[in-house]
Amino acid sequence: MRKVYKLDGELCANCAGKIKDAVEKLDGVKSASVNAMTYKFTLDAEDDKFDAALKQSLKLFADIEPDCEVLV
Repeated sequence: MRKVYKLDGELCANCAGKIKDAVEKLDGVKSASVNAMTYKFTLDAEDDKFDAALKQSLKLFADIEPDCEVLV
């Protein structure tokens, strides 16, 4: 399953890269992208692990860049 989410708040390219790398290491994640220019987060994960991957991704966003929120 692949979904695209809008981002709100402040996000620099460096933090976007850190978040992307961390999310791609999560169990069940096929790919991820965090675009600091368009403020979009794309998550592609296995269907049965998508919800868990999204929940962990939201935590990573909060830990790495607390000023940026994923609009779910």
